[in-house]
Amino acid sequence: MTAAPADSTLFDTRRTLIPFKTSLLPQIFCDTLVIGCGVAGLRAAIAAAGHGDTIMLGKDEPQMSNTAWAQGGIAAVTDAGDTVESHINDTLVAGAGLCDAPMVEQVVRRGPARIAELLEWGIRFDKDVAGRLKLGLEGGHSLHRILHADGDATGRELFRCLWERATATAGLRVFTKCFTLDLLTGEGGRVLGALTHHAKYGLQVIWAQRTILASGGAGMVYRETTNPRTATGDGIAMAFRAGASIADMAFVQFHPTCLYLAGAPRSLITEAIRGDGALLIDQSGKRFMTGVHPQAELAPRDVVTKGIVEHLAKAGGTNVYLDCRGIAGFGRAFPGIAALLKRYDLDASRDPIPVHPAQHYTIGGVWSDLQGRTTLPGLWAIGEAACSGLHGANRLASNSLLEGLVMGEIAGNDTVEAGREGGEGGGGGRASMAFTVPPTEAGDLDLADVESSLRSAMWRNVGIERSGARLRSSVDMIEFWGRYTLDKVFDDVRGWQVQNMLTVARLIAQSALAREESRGAHWRSDFPTPAASAVHDVVARTL
Repeated sequence: MTAAPADSTLFDTRRTLIPFKTSLLPQIFCDTLVIGCGVAGLRAAIAAAGHGDTIMLGKDEPQMSNTAWAQGGIAAVTDAGDTVESHINDTLVAGAGLCDAPMVEQVVRRGPARIAELLEWGIRFDKDVAGRLKLGLEGGHSLHRILHADGDATGRELFRCLWERATATAGLRVFTKCFTLDLLTGEGGRVLGALTHHAKYGLQVIWAQRTILASGGAGMVYRETTNPRTATGDGIAMAFRAGASIADMAFVQFHPTCLYLAGAPRSLITEAIRGDGALLIDQSGKRFMTGVHPQAELAPRDVVTKGIVEHLAKAGGTNVYLDCRGIAGFGRAFPGIAALLKRYDLDASRDPIPVHPAQHYTIGGVWSDLQGRTTLPGLWAIGEAACSGLHGANRLASNSLLEGLVMGEIAGNDTVEAGREGGEGGGGGRASMAFTVPPTEAGDLDLADVESSLRSAMWRNVGIERSGARLRSSVDMIEFWGRYTLDKVFDDVRGWQVQNMLTVARLIAQSALAREESRGAHWRSDFPTPAASAVHDVVARTL
């Protein structure tokens, strides 16, 4: 691991988004606080509630998460013809030398038990005519092992199943439309809970013995993304401000096939379609991935994304196309995508679908171990907010929902084990805590312009193909925007989110600039080959 030194900018000196004194605010107490209500947060909260009073926070409506939006499935070994060793190997290959092997083995080996648990809880996975689980094939996998629900709505069904289980779990309270601003820390950096803002009740302090960060990724940092509007990197930013180590932020996965029409949102076109036989073609109708990788359209995502970009650069044009005309019964197999295409007068049985890569998944995040523990005592990080080492330099398709299930259960139970080890914290003794923000004399700010400019710059310069010159320019731009944005004290979610996006964007750009190689999802045109050894880059704010 390498660590980058902190500098004296506002990114490294500002501890909280707003000034506050806890004794002047409403205070709530619990044993475990879970920040986020996607798959990782839900599974962690269910586990933690079995051991004590648990609160789970969602910044918006609960269905506004990458989990509920997920079209792709859950990768797990559930068939006698498959092996755990095969799934492990596929994950390691996709991760391009940077996976943490014990983490990969832990998640893959525990996956089948989590799938059996979901079935017991009533999840409705797709089945074949014989009533067996229907297993799909996606990029980077050597065998059919992907479980889906309603073809292209796995996330929605997974969310339904976990949400019903969570809301029926004794000892678990759920606060929606509750934005977490910052983590509260005490002696030795121990996390003691969080400062939150509820849409109805305003600012509140939630004291917790243990805090689990499951707040998701940072897709909205990019202009072109498949993520919902809530994915603004809040958890990563607040953990950085609190002093947690952040790792491998250069690795941002771009999904190769998103609907690409002027004026249309960048809707994901699930990889399962390519698993069922869809082909990538150019404007002349020619396939181009066959000469790029032995698995052609089913190569790992970084390979397919790079193949599309390089082909467009050579052949010209702005689009490639997903040819689904050879898939019988497309509308029955993928009803959600068929309905989406119909809105734009497209029919997959006759029309090639115009596609282009878009940001999809934040691989880097808060550095965490096999139990989800971070470098701050009292804080766990799981799911897309974490960098657990499972994905390495490039996430294998459909491993993210699996990670959320497995690491959610582990972290939710480990919080209790940590308490037995003497790691308790929180409580009324910290009720006089105060944080200040230096005053500013700066003028008004066009927040919408800052957000739009940041997202465009990140897409142009810190997107799929990168170079040192463009990355240095991006770091300078983000620093400039930060100088007159981070010195402000906002009183609404929009302002706090933009400040978090600036912080996360800077972490991504600096990590990408420091990583002078091409590996997995990180592609440097000025350093086109991997370095001799694969290393993690880890940064932490100097307190």
